[in-house]
Amino acid sequence: MNKIKKLFTDKYFKHGSYSLAVSAIVIGIVIVVNLILNQLPADVRNLDMSSTNIYEIGDTSREVIQNLDKDVNIVIVAQEANIDERISRFIERYADLSNHISVETIDPVLHPSALETYDTTENSIVVSCEETGKQTSFAFSDVIGYDQMSYYYYGQYQETEFDGEGQLTSAIDYVTNEANKKVYTTEGHGEASLSSAVSDLIEKQNFGSETVNLLTEGSVPEDCDLLIIDGPTSDLADDEKDMLTEYMAQGGHMMILLTASDTQMPNLEEFMGNYGISVLDGYIADMQNFYQNNPYTIFPTVSGGSEITEGIGSDELALIMNSKGLSLGDPTEDTVTVEDIMTTSDSGVQVTEDAQTEGNYVLAAVATDEIDDETTAKLTVFGSNSLIDESITSAFSNLSNLTIFMNAVTSNFSDVTNISIEPKSLEITYNTVPAAGMYTVMFVIVIPLAVLIFGFVVWMRRRKA
Repeated sequence: MNKIKKLFTDKYFKHGSYSLAVSAIVIGIVIVVNLILNQLPADVRNLDMSSTNIYEIGDTSREVIQNLDKDVNIVIVAQEANIDERISRFIERYADLSNHISVETIDPVLHPSALETYDTTENSIVVSCEETGKQTSFAFSDVIGYDQMSYYYYGQYQETEFDGEGQLTSAIDYVTNEANKKVYTTEGHGEASLSSAVSDLIEKQNFGSETVNLLTEGSVPEDCDLLIIDGPTSDLADDEKDMLTEYMAQGGHMMILLTASDTQMPNLEEFMGNYGISVLDGYIADMQNFYQNNPYTIFPTVSGGSEITEGIGSDELALIMNSKGLSLGDPTEDTVTVEDIMTTSDSGVQVTEDAQTEGNYVLAAVATDEIDDETTAKLTVFGSNSLIDESITSAFSNLSNLTIFMNAVTSNFSDVTNISIEPKSLEITYNTVPAAGMYTVMFVIVIPLAVLIFGFVVWMRRRKA
């Protein structure tokens, strides 16, 4: 009996009991804290540690979500094992921002009728709004893109981009918005084709898009909300000029992006001249704001106070090359007002075969015709279609070119805002450390040695105790 009593009064038993009690308390605290944290919103409990902030929700998306006045249901149709955690986590963040958004997951293996009910395929996300009766869906592969060439040549999936915000915000806006717009691009004048990046942004805006040949069509289509002429290399026919004039007189909306061509286009220039916008001879250079010693590749000055430049910060850059200069004059009608959107610096130069004339030159402008109290026509002209050229927009992902273009598209409509959001890159980024030698010594030698010395000192003190 004494041995048992001694065992419970032994100092080792007391120390052990104390350690056990402390451990139990710590474990209890951890469990309670975890239960509390699990009730917090996803954006609080899940910190975005990705180098490209793929979970970040931008101001445009937050505005769309916070202005929701209709209930939206998001359904993830996939087996649990097939759902990428990045996708589910991103959707959680959206749901946390509004009580109007509900999320559920349906396993199509356990519920085969789900595919027919939601008219979709496995591994997809369905977004619907009961009040409007509208529904849309997109696949996981639309959210996480990969390099197809890498897969084709090496059989390896190399992820390139995360488009969760663009796809989800676009879908929510589509199912809750009853406005439907149609964009036409002309053909028959050597026009450029819209790049896949631009087409995707127009699609994300939930606009329908088609091409049209005005000569074969006989007129601008009746359902045309915006007509784009992208980089024509030949002039309009007389009939086409008359069609455009009639279209604009009825409150039409047009965008013209000029290209590096020396072809004379009197009909196109006469049409623009009626709105106070004339094309200067030659090309424009900028001796102050240019890229890599090429004055013809210009960082234009973006004018403030316009719908088209809204949201473009003073530190954000656009880039265009081989641009025509525009001269703003008097329109033929008093109801038309014209303003510049982009200009050169004061060190701009108009370069022709005969002269080089310094000055400040307009590179993009917009003319608005207030036909009557209810009808407004708008013509937007860019001096170069390189603004949306894929060789520029894909090589410089930090440029505001596509934002300016989509702002110009949506500025034509009072009931539409630009919600076209570009994907975030998933390319691996590497940290570069200047003076690597110093850091190598610190992390490889100094810090490990300090830890060893500290551990040895603690061990010696405990041994003597």
